[in-house]
Amino acid sequence: MSGARRAPGTRWAGRDRGQTAIEFVGVTPLILLLLVAIWQCVLIGYTFSLAGNAADAGARAGAGDGGDGACAAAAREDLPGAWAGRAGYGCGSGGGPGMYGATITLNVPVLVPGVLDFPLAVHGRAAAVKEDRP
Repeated sequence: MSGARRAPGTRWAGRDRGQTAIEFVGVTPLILLLLVAIWQCVLIGYTFSLAGNAADAGARAGAGDGGDGACAAAAREDLPGAWAGRAGYGCGSGGGPGMYGATITLNVPVLVPGVLDFPLAVHGRAAAVKEDRP
């Protein structure tokens, strides 16, 4: 009777008690690792969004009478502190004839913004038509 099934209520029925707890403890690190990976993907996407938005604001500000100083100030104003501290600002070039271009370079943070940087640089580029004042 080694392969026979035991009837509920016999002494073998409760043998697998606690199995769910053991499986949960084994899967918990995988769930946490997945959450960290998802959070890192969110930070990468958010950095792309910030770089494009800051470059657009810088190009619009620089296209007026402000020039490079206004471009960098407008781009810096648009960025949260964790990204603005180590950002690179390139204003005035790359827009083409009659255009004012801005390039913003941001480093992607790892897990917590402002603590560590991922070795990935994100470049946001934008251009605006130069405004000629009479």
